[in-house]
Amino acid sequence: MGVALRQLISRNTKLYFKDKSMFLTSMITPMILFILFITFLRSVYEKSFISFIPEGMSMDQSIVDAFTVSWLLSSIIAVSSVTVAFCSNIIMAQDKLNGTIHDIIVAPIKKSTLAISYYISNVISTAVICYAVMVLGFVYISMVGWYFSVTDVLLIMLDIFICVIFGTALAALVDNFLKTQGSVGAVSSLVSALYGFLCGAYMPISQFSEPIRNFVSILPGTYGTALLRSHYLNGVLSEVNKTMPDELVNGVRDSFDANLYFFGNRVEVWQMYTVLIFAVVVVLAAYIIINCFDKKKKI
Repeated sequence: MGVALRQLISRNTKLYFKDKSMFLTSMITPMILFILFITFLRSVYEKSFISFIPEGMSMDQSIVDAFTVSWLLSSIIAVSSVTVAFCSNIIMAQDKLNGTIHDIIVAPIKKSTLAISYYISNVISTAVICYAVMVLGFVYISMVGWYFSVTDVLLIMLDIFICVIFGTALAALVDNFLKTQGSVGAVSSLVSALYGFLCGAYMPISQFSEPIRNFVSILPGTYGTALLRSHYLNGVLSEVNKTMPDELVNGVRDSFDANLYFFGNRVEVWQMYTVLIFAVVVVLAAYIIINCFDKKKKI
């Protein structure tokens, strides 16, 4: 990694974390989700989860708490991997629109070098936020009821990494086509407001009407959310499965999106990974083609 590239990555990453307004904007959707959870969603999901328990049987409260908190965390991380990426990427858009980079870098910099620096710094910023949420969430879950295996934790970390790569690539590609400061801010705000609904963070996809479920199942981000759901809920549902029948556990998985369906057909975990990784490759390829093959252009 060249000196110029390292300097640009460091500069872009520091700018994001120093800009409080930008940081808070990127956290709007996660904060909304958290507020909704503590005000009424938690009780709604608890009642929905408990409703699956056969009459005359009981469920340990630690399992109920672990389930609802795990569902919340999978939602927050799924949303953050995209909304934080779009807001963090505003730095690239701002530099492109106002020419700030000319005042910072004296030596000529290739367009490809600058593009790579923006992308890597965005990955770093978004990953720091998402993994911080993961760690804080694990700390809280350990106090109410820990049911994760080492494999679950490793798979969650992998899911987060892939979701971050997808979110940052999507943000970088979209922002390439924005020509004004207003359009950049509008797109970031729109993504922050709507992505939580589109990926099923506010409400399980299983609760949508069939046409909306089918539409959402086409979106790559949905598969990232489903992977996080599956691995966050795997441990606690395995514990439930020790005393409850398979049909009950599968019903919970279906209701809370741990199982995902594409036009009525269940999508296996390996298929979710395939779709999400394919989307990452396509979006990244488009970003690279746009930014890294025009070698003549200098910043």
